[in-house]
Amino acid sequence: MQSRVLCLGGGAGAPAARRVRLLLRQVLGGDAAAARSGRLEVRALHGTGDTVTIGDVSFKLKTPKNPEFVPQNYITDSLAQAVVHHLRWIMQKDLLGQDVFLIGPPGPLRRSIAMQYLELTKREVEYIALSRDTTETDLKQRREIRDGSAFYLDQCAVRAATEGRILVLEGLEKAERNVLPVLNNLLENREMQLEDGRFLMSAERYDKLLQSHTKSELDAWKIVRVSEDFRVIALGLPVPKYSGNPLDPPLRSRFQARDVYHLPFKDHLQLLYSIGSNISTERISQLLSFATTLCSQESSTLGLPDFPLDSLSAAVQILDSFPMMSVQHVIDRLYPYNVFLGKEGRTAVKDALKRFELQDSKSHLLPRRITRVESAHENKPFKADVTVQIGEKEMTFQVPAGTALLKKHPRSDTFIKTSSHNQLLAEMMQSHMVKDMCLIGGKGCGKTVIAKEFADILGYSIEPIMLYQDMTARDLLQQRYTLPNGDTAWRPSPLVTAALEGKLVILDGIHRINPGTLAVLQRLIHDRELTLYDGTRLLREDRYQNLKEELQISEEKLQERSIFPIHPSFRIVVLAEPPVIGSSTQQWLGPELLTLCLFHNVRSLSKSEEIEVIKKMIPNVPSVAVEQLLSLTHKLRETNDTTAQSLASSLSTRQLLRICRRLSQHPDESLYYAVNKACLSRFLPNLARSALHKNLQDCGIETSPDDMKKLEEKHYTCEINNGILKIGSVTMPIYNSAEKMKVPDVLFYENAQHLMVMEDMLKDFLLGEHLLLVGNQGVGKNKVVDRFLHLLNRPREYLQLHRDTTVQSLTLQPSVKDGLIIYEDSPLVRAVKFGRILVIDEADKAPTNVTCILKTLVESGEMVLSDGRRIVPNNAHVEGRENVIVIHPDFRMIVLANRPGFPFLGNDFFGTLGDIFSCHAVDNPKPESELAMLRQYGPDVPEQILQKLVAAFGELRSLADQGIINYPYSTREVVNIVKHLQKFPTEGLASVVRNVFDFDSYNNEMREILINTLHKYGIPIGAKPTNVQLAKELPLPDHKFMGYWKVTEPGNAQQKLLCPTETQKIDVKGPVYLNIQGFPLERHEARSLSFTEELAFWTLPLEEVNFVCDVAVTKEEEAENVLYVTACNPVSLFFMNVSSNSGYFVDLYDLFPRTVGSVWQPFVTVAPLGNPLKGQVVLHEEESNVVLLLDTNNGALRQLLVLPADQQSPKRSSWWSSKEERSNYKMCREFSHKNWLVFYKEAGNCLIVLDVLEGRTHTISLPIYLKSVFLVAEDRWLLVENETNQKFLLTKRANMEAEDSGVCQLYALSEEPADMGFGLTTASQLCVPHAVSSDQLSSENLSAAVGQKIISPNRIFSDEHNYATIVIGFPDLLSPSEVYSWKRNSSLSCKRASPSDPFYYGAQRKKGAAKQTNCVTLLASNQIVRILAPGDVPLKDIYPKDVTPPQAAGYLEVTDLNAKKIKYIAIPRSQSLSPYTAWLSKISDADALLAPLGKVGLVSVDMGGGVRLWETGLDSLQRSLQDWRNMIGQEDGHPVQITIQRDSGLDVSSPKHGKVDPDNMPHVGGNTWAGGTGGRDTAGLGGKGGPYRLDAGHRVYQISQAEKDAVPEEVKRAAREMGEKAFKQRLKEIQMSEYDASTYERFSGAVRRQVQSLRIILDNLQAKGKERHWLRHQAVGELDDAKIIDGLTGEKAIYKRRGELEPQPGSPQQKPKRLRLVVDVSGSMYRFNGVDKRLERSMEAVCMVMEAFENYEHKFKYDIVGHSGDGFDITLVGSDKVPKNNKQRLEILKTMHAHAQFCMSGDHTLEGTEHAIREITKEEADEYFVIVLSDANLERYGIHPSRFAQVLTTNAQVNAFAIFIGSLGDQADRLQRMLPAGRSFIAMDTKEIPQILQQIFTSTMLSSA
Repeated sequence: MQSRVLCLGGGAGAPAARRVRLLLRQVLGGDAAAARSGRLEVRALHGTGDTVTIGDVSFKLKTPKNPEFVPQNYITDSLAQAVVHHLRWIMQKDLLGQDVFLIGPPGPLRRSIAMQYLELTKREVEYIALSRDTTETDLKQRREIRDGSAFYLDQCAVRAATEGRILVLEGLEKAERNVLPVLNNLLENREMQLEDGRFLMSAERYDKLLQSHTKSELDAWKIVRVSEDFRVIALGLPVPKYSGNPLDPPLRSRFQARDVYHLPFKDHLQLLYSIGSNISTERISQLLSFATTLCSQESSTLGLPDFPLDSLSAAVQILDSFPMMSVQHVIDRLYPYNVFLGKEGRTAVKDALKRFELQDSKSHLLPRRITRVESAHENKPFKADVTVQIGEKEMTFQVPAGTALLKKHPRSDTFIKTSSHNQLLAEMMQSHMVKDMCLIGGKGCGKTVIAKEFADILGYSIEPIMLYQDMTARDLLQQRYTLPNGDTAWRPSPLVTAALEGKLVILDGIHRINPGTLAVLQRLIHDRELTLYDGTRLLREDRYQNLKEELQISEEKLQERSIFPIHPSFRIVVLAEPPVIGSSTQQWLGPELLTLCLFHNVRSLSKSEEIEVIKKMIPNVPSVAVEQLLSLTHKLRETNDTTAQSLASSLSTRQLLRICRRLSQHPDESLYYAVNKACLSRFLPNLARSALHKNLQDCGIETSPDDMKKLEEKHYTCEINNGILKIGSVTMPIYNSAEKMKVPDVLFYENAQHLMVMEDMLKDFLLGEHLLLVGNQGVGKNKVVDRFLHLLNRPREYLQLHRDTTVQSLTLQPSVKDGLIIYEDSPLVRAVKFGRILVIDEADKAPTNVTCILKTLVESGEMVLSDGRRIVPNNAHVEGRENVIVIHPDFRMIVLANRPGFPFLGNDFFGTLGDIFSCHAVDNPKPESELAMLRQYGPDVPEQILQKLVAAFGELRSLADQGIINYPYSTREVVNIVKHLQKFPTEGLASVVRNVFDFDSYNNEMREILINTLHKYGIPIGAKPTNVQLAKELPLPDHKFMGYWKVTEPGNAQQKLLCPTETQKIDVKGPVYLNIQGFPLERHEARSLSFTEELAFWTLPLEEVNFVCDVAVTKEEEAENVLYVTACNPVSLFFMNVSSNSGYFVDLYDLFPRTVGSVWQPFVTVAPLGNPLKGQVVLHEEESNVVLLLDTNNGALRQLLVLPADQQSPKRSSWWSSKEERSNYKMCREFSHKNWLVFYKEAGNCLIVLDVLEGRTHTISLPIYLKSVFLVAEDRWLLVENETNQKFLLTKRANMEAEDSGVCQLYALSEEPADMGFGLTTASQLCVPHAVSSDQLSSENLSAAVGQKIISPNRIFSDEHNYATIVIGFPDLLSPSEVYSWKRNSSLSCKRASPSDPFYYGAQRKKGAAKQTNCVTLLASNQIVRILAPGDVPLKDIYPKDVTPPQAAGYLEVTDLNAKKIKYIAIPRSQSLSPYTAWLSKISDADALLAPLGKVGLVSVDMGGGVRLWETGLDSLQRSLQDWRNMIGQEDGHPVQITIQRDSGLDVSSPKHGKVDPDNMPHVGGNTWAGGTGGRDTAGLGGKGGPYRLDAGHRVYQISQAEKDAVPEEVKRAAREMGEKAFKQRLKEIQMSEYDASTYERFSGAVRRQVQSLRIILDNLQAKGKERHWLRHQAVGELDDAKIIDGLTGEKAIYKRRGELEPQPGSPQQKPKRLRLVVDVSGSMYRFNGVDKRLERSMEAVCMVMEAFENYEHKFKYDIVGHSGDGFDITLVGSDKVPKNNKQRLEILKTMHAHAQFCMSGDHTLEGTEHAIREITKEEADEYFVIVLSDANLERYGIHPSRFAQVLTTNAQVNAFAIFIGSLGDQADRLQRMLPAGRSFIAMDTKEIPQILQQIFTSTMLSSA
């Protein structure tokens, strides 16, 4: 027998023999030579069987039964020595019959060694790549159904054992823990029990049994022999170093291991030399040295992943074709260190590059662009010649090309080439020459587009495959399905068909997929070989041809044996987002992936390129907008601030194009709005929102209040005309739909806000966008969408997602019918097919890895369904494929999701997929819209109730936005309340709102906030109808007839005095424009818990030393009254609409000139003008007589020079002259609403009439000296003479025309008492009225007051002797007028406060009357109201003996002339009082001022700025009380009867009383007894046919509210004592005194609410972190849809269940987050604590941190350090010594306080911050936070803000924030402008600090949790 050469299995062996000869070149001359040189050789010997010898080990070959299973073409011409050594070792083990385990770093080397060995020894191979989805059925036996019965198919392990093949297991570390032990017995004893009852037995035992039994017996026992040639070769990675499951010890013990490290340097160098013949050897060795360095032990300690040494050959190949190209650039493709390494790693790599001189120099060039692509010459199929320009030269090379024809000039209209894209495509061409590639780039930067363009250039057809997280290896390769006859079969996946057809596969989203799943692709990518589940094998083209030649059989035969060739031009392009550097979970680019492909980094476009792209894509876009938009985007992209970068991700190129497309259609829209919409800024955390806002401002993208106004005032309507729908200003033809039942129809009340949203949606809809609506729950997302589709007449399909949604359930629902598997289309597929609108609800509830499959659908319009059909974008893509669904042109998606973040804690749908949709934030409607909507829901609900609800809910929502409460109350809740009130109008609002708020009734903190808020808006939750606390009424003394006022008859000329007038133009100086500042009003409705005269109250933001000196209200319609308040130290004006919730303030400090030499105590009065000067006020300062006109609409201020010039400047009084002598000017403003005022000087003799509209003054000279002037009518004025108190009447023409020579007449009035002999005789007793009405009482009121029917002109006034006085007939009739008075028992002026009343400041006035009389006449309700000091009030009559009167600023004395009653109402004291008591007492006797409000209302303002609105009129009080009681409702405490009307079917006999039961037992039903319930015929309740109702006292008795409240006193006391005892016990345990406890409570109580909400958030984070996942392949649980077929065949592990996910093997432990709080404990903190409590607030902040993080130490490790003049690192709390209880916490607070008190002065803020940032990173942690609390006086220590900014951002890993407390002047504002956005906060009111801390934690920690 002739000797055969090895590696042949019969047949003519010419080509193979040649290969062996090449192989045997190494035989140098027998063994001696081999021994000499120490080299091993492989040789073949002749003999009976072929033998292979390696060195001294020989192996006898056998002829393989199935030669097609023997590996082909693995052995190369020259084998490296290292490899030969490995082969020899494997041969030794093979001879010993041992199984081997090749262990080593990732890469194809181990597999190729195994295959080379098998090729050498001609062994058949069974290969399986293990992944985390491998189950034991994949190894042992799988059931299939044939002809309706299930039977078992042997899988690889069993086949290998029985056929004597070698089982190659790759990736042992990937398989789940308990899968591989099924092989244990097979490995050890070669035994295995199979599912079908057979038993595998080792060859020796079987042969022994054969000696005593026949073969047929053994077959009957189902015993199967394991071949003695069966071996296992396992390939794995060493696990601690790489990620994966460590080997199970029993399994490990059954293998012999061999370390297969990378090729030795020498061998590898040799290999590379042979590839790169055009490159200098030196460069190759530098390249290899560099790579080897990065694989060394040292570099892995730096955390650098291994360099993919195996890919070096690819790199050298590229360099070989392009010798002039930069090496560093090629290294970048193998090892993209800029993308996945942190800063340290990058520097390490760069140093290594420098070391080996591989850095770029000038001569090294980069490819510029592709110049030509043409089909290859020499008729090579599927090849293209590509010419690339590199530098100035052009190089041509061959690459694989697609199956389609090459386009001569590939010009796709949508791809705009920019220089960077050109370069990228050229580089991709180079990589394409040698290997598959991966494009890494951020979201929306155009990876898909580039990949498509690349495919177009080369004529590839594309196969996009979207990867998702729970994708299994099966989904990648093959899926099971059933044939029509019920047999099970396997269907190849798109990836496999693409490999066979030579397409370009785009694997999109490799960063999402589990790395274990990708293992199955490694062999495909490295070797282009693949073994599928059904045993099909795909081979590389050359191997396939080789096999065909060797076996000499046809293709059909090979395909029958299921062997197929992989098309030579098949390529994979992988798309991925950049790994998150430093993150434990998202660092997907590991050493294994690095070996797979070449990496290209797709950078986001540069600004100019992006502008070019946008302008070419959208030609008519406004270029200013583009410029601004891009400067913003690039500013955000280039910062290293994480917040800004997260914003930049939502402004990807894709999103920018969308914005611009929209702007080109609607150029009038504001860019500000578009950017906010794209970033969903409404739902960003506060930090991010402020950062965005700041960046927008910097780029000049702003919105003006006018724009907002325009938007709000725009009238939105929605109408349908002739089939065209118009919403707002946008129109669209209505869809003509056949499927009426699919069109939603919904109850929808239109309102402006929702129409705005719909208009916006329509704009995007017309642009062809898919929409995403994000909002809180209950804001009407579904309603808006349904209404939108209803208007468009579009049919919809509805999908609701949830936690368990899977990719399968999104697309198809499999079910089994007659043993066949049938797929039902999901709504998604139906919508795509029939062109409906798909509404996806609750998209954030589904895992994002599921929803991301929507991306390919939206983006490329392609999607593969699990039944093998595919969705394609248009008919062009069908290309004769069957099973395609073309997307209907009308198909659209509308996705609804809740807002990201707390409290929904859904999955961040917006973050992952936001940029492929057009996003709309749906918010609760604005108050007007909401009101309009509620009116339609509750047409009969009183308007004021709706307003209260809207206001209260508005406030609750803003609290939720600030994070103070957790639940965002929405419109849905208000609508439900209104619906209830509409149906049951008698139920009170207070009880109905509990339907919403009872959820919170057990959370005390929350409940307190809610109740306060509801009370603030007057929703009396918790009030009882009996809580009416109106003031006590005292009787009014009877009125007396006092006599007459007579106008002296003008008989002789002396009496008729004519007063000359002169008219002048006014000089106007100005205008100057003042800054009008707004401030929010915390308006509280007063009638929340009890009903009083007080309506509402709020406080003006006065400083502590300031106080109020005048109050006025415009005389207009009730709702629009504007209140003006002046304050005089410093002079300022506050004004606000009484019903609104914001006020305005103008500082006039600089404008009133100061007179030299005397104490300056300005006193300013204010007069509001009316139409057409509405909104303008005149301010008058009495001492200097300065008159200013201020326009409150725009802040224009003019000075009016009213007096003639010589009087204008009073003589400078010398400083010693008494200031009492100077007389003051007064302003009379009764008719200021008619735009004229009267000024006079006290004790002066002229009146100056100022006509503001005409701009003139009329001066009237008088013959008397004035004391006071009352304008009792427009043309009749009452004057009182100085000294004598004599009264005069001045009449004038109503309009002072110049030609009338302006004469006024003066009449003297004499007061004649009723009885001359008694009473008023002397003039000295004439008194000055305090207030005179300027109009008359109505005749009903007049008649009621004086007790007789009378109609006559009249005036009502009040003075110090009388409660009230009515003058009948005055001033219109000149006949004597009757005077009636209600006298006081004692005059006001006589009473002085007793010294025992310290709260009454009036006592300190020396002499002179107060300037404000505080007396008001209310004509409509016939009342006179004045404010009295507490000393003037009969407190004994009002309050019972044992009650101490409250401390009041004064009392309202209400004299009611209708009811003849007096009431005294206490005005509560103001919060703070100015220390200037003497000055205060000159202004008013009581500490409050009064003004009328409308017809019947009053407003009082106390000196500290507390504004209160009062209602005193009897009628209006009664109406209000009724409303208030209705709001509370009456149901509590009323017994409620249950009656059931049943038609009992028994007829009614004649009615009768029935028998009376002597025992009076309750009777129900029947017709015997009287007094039963629910019976018939007899007297009783709720029955039928009885004669009358008779209640015998049996009823459902409910315990009334009052009884419930009356819990016995001893029970309450016991409960209280129990609490106290426990508290004291606790204090004793921690050794804390009660005094200490109360001190601690002061700090702890102040931050309790913040601590609570922070802890809620932390809890939720923990809960979210513990969320469970689906565990697959379980034996119990719910049926896994994906395994329905496996279920049919009878497999066990086809279930899935929820469980906690084991952390991924090798993923680092979750480390806690590190927080360091740096507090300022310097002397200045202590020094200024008195000013703004800054030290106390810091202490509160520290207390909050300590309390909030208690018990969360495993998640957050915190420490607190202080800095002061003593040093910058004063440890207060160490991270290991966290205080455990209140005592320890108090100690820390005490330390802070003491340190601040006694330390040196100086400031170490900078050093403290720097040190904290440096130190904190020394510990391992997930995230680092440093929060610096400091005061803003850095400048005082010469520290420049930019320096501080630099320190805050020194380390990108550390989130550093600065909170400035307290600042002198605007230091903090200036500082904040200098610091990076979102990194600094100003807490002017130090109460905000806890709030700010909470913001920082929620926005940053939530983002990363």
